[in-house]
Amino acid sequence: MELNEAVAKFKENVKLLKAYYHAMGVMSYDIETVAPKNAIGGYSDTMAVFSEVTYKLTVNEDNFALLDFLAEHENELDEITRRGAEEARRGLKFMRSIPMDEYVAYQRLVNEASSVWHDAKVENDYPKFEPYLNKLVDYSVRFAKYAEPDMDPYDYWLNEYEKGFTKEVLEGYFAKVRETLVPLIRRVTEAKRPDDGFLKKNYPVWKQRIFSDELMKIMGIDRRDCGIGETEHPFTTGFNKHDVRITTHYHEDAVASSMYSVIHEGGHAIYEMGTADELGETMLASGASCGMHESQSRFYENIIGRSRAFVDLVLPKMKEIFPEELEGVTGEQFYRAINIAEPSLVRTEADELTYSMHVLIRYEIEKKLFSGELSTKDLPAEWNRLYKEYLGVDVPSDKEGCLQDSHWSGGGFGYFPSYSLGSAYGAQMLNAMKKELDVDALVRNGEISRITEWLREHIHKYGMLKDPKELLMISCGEEFKPEYYLDYLTKKFSELYGL
Repeated sequence: MELNEAVAKFKENVKLLKAYYHAMGVMSYDIETVAPKNAIGGYSDTMAVFSEVTYKLTVNEDNFALLDFLAEHENELDEITRRGAEEARRGLKFMRSIPMDEYVAYQRLVNEASSVWHDAKVENDYPKFEPYLNKLVDYSVRFAKYAEPDMDPYDYWLNEYEKGFTKEVLEGYFAKVRETLVPLIRRVTEAKRPDDGFLKKNYPVWKQRIFSDELMKIMGIDRRDCGIGETEHPFTTGFNKHDVRITTHYHEDAVASSMYSVIHEGGHAIYEMGTADELGETMLASGASCGMHESQSRFYENIIGRSRAFVDLVLPKMKEIFPEELEGVTGEQFYRAINIAEPSLVRTEADELTYSMHVLIRYEIEKKLFSGELSTKDLPAEWNRLYKEYLGVDVPSDKEGCLQDSHWSGGGFGYFPSYSLGSAYGAQMLNAMKKELDVDALVRNGEISRITEWLREHIHKYGMLKDPKELLMISCGEEFKPEYYLDYLTKKFSELYGL
C-alpha cells in the first residue's frame, strides 16, 4: 500500500465515522431535551444499530492494518494526520479488546440507564436506578481489564479522561486541596453570611430565557453557531465548530442557577467553536481533555463570571430585564451574593471554595466502587456519610444526594476529578494571562472577546492536537502547579469575608 493511498483511506474512514457520530449525537441531544418520554425505546433500538455499525467500521482487520501501516510511517505524516492516527489507534486498542456483543449491550444499557436515572431522580427512588448502576460499574471494570489487564481498572479510566492522572497522582493533588481549603472553608463558614435574598425572589422563566440570550451575547457567542436548550442536567455537545448546543435548567426562585449554568456551558461552547478550521474534517476538533475542557467552562463561569468586573458589566442589563426583582440592589451586594461560600448539597450549585470537596467525595466513592470495597446498594449511606464528614451537611434525600449527577448513568466513571483539575488549570492560565492583559478592565468594558482571543490562541485552536501538559507549557510556560488555584481561592475569599 502506498502512503498517500493509506492516508486517503484513513481520511475517508474518519469522514464516514464522523457522519455516524453526528447523527448519534443529534439523537442523544434530542432525547435529553425535547423528545417525548416514551421515545426512549425506539431511540435505544436505533442507537444499538448505529453502535454496531460504528463498531464494525472501526474494529476490523483492514482498519487494524491501515492504522498499523500509518504508525510505521508516522515520521512521514503531517502533524494533523499523525495525531489523528495516534488517537484512532488509542481508541481502537480499547475497541478491539471488547467483544462486539458486550459493546452493543453496554450501549443499550447506557441509553436505558439514562432514562431510568431521570425518573429515579424525579421520584427520589435510588433503588430503581441501583441495578443499572451496578451493571455499569461491572462493565466499566471488565472493559478496563480487557483494555489494560495489568492496570488498576479505576486508574485506567482516570487516565482516559485526563492523561497521566492516576490515583497516586490525585491523592497528592487532593491532599493539597484538603490541607488548604478545609480550614479556609471553616473560617468562611464562621464569618457573617452576605444577604442573597434578592436572588431567591420569583424570576419568571420566560424572562430568564431572554436573559440567557443576553448572556450569550455578552460572552461573544455567535448564535448562528450555538443553540441553547433545556434539560434536567445542563450539558454541552458539539457536532462541529459551527453546530454547538448548550443547555440549561430554569428555576423561578434561583435566577443565579441558570445564569451560571449558561456561562459555564457557554465556556465549553467557546472552546469547541475556537478549534482551528483545518481540524474540522478530523477527530481532533474538540477539547484536549476533560480537565482542559472544564478549565474553560469554569474560567468563564467563575474567574470571569463571578468577578466584580463582570457584575459591573452585567447587572445593568439584568435590571432592565428584572427591574422589580433587583430594585435597589448594588453591584457590591450582587458580587457578594453570587460569591457566598458555604457547605451545600448539590455540586452544580456549589460555590468556588467548596466545589472541590464535592468532587473529592465522588472520587472517594468511585475508588471504593471499583475496588469492591463499596457496593452500589450501600452507596447512598456512604455518600451521606462523606457529605457529613467533608462538608458538615446532612443529606435529606437521594434526589439531593447520590442521584443528583447524570455522569454515572452514562458510565462516566473517572470523569469527576477533571472538574477540580480544570479549576486549577484555569487559575494557572489567569496568572499567565494577566502578564499580557488587564483582565478586569477588559471584562468591565465588555471586551471579553479579547480574553477569548488569548485563550483561542493558546488553547482552543489546538483542539486535541496538543495534550494538556503541552497546552500548559504553551499558555503558561510551566508544568501544572495547583498552588495557583489554591492561592487564588485563598486571596479571593479572605478578601470577601475579611479574614
